Amino acid sequence: MAQTQRVVVFSPPTCPHCVNVKRYLKQHGVRFKDVDVSRDSRAAAEMMRKTGQQGVPQLWINNRPIVGFDRAKIDNLLNLK
Repeated sequence: MAQTQRVVVFSPPTCPHCVNVKRYLKQHGVRFKDVDVSRDSRAAAEMMRKTGQQGVPQLWINNRPIVGFDRAKIDNLLNLK
């Protein structure tokens, strides 16, 4: 079930795609940790180190990264739909 997954969203507050991905997760009852990479330079560096990309949003679902709002990948990793 989605509630047992560990989900982290890396995003700045001004990113419209980031707002949409967080809304999508909330609509599906998925709890997540929201990391503001505009304020947390260590988290931003960790995000870059792990994926090699600075594009946002980035989601880590059980430590597996997804760059961008990729519904199919999110649904697959969280067993949604």
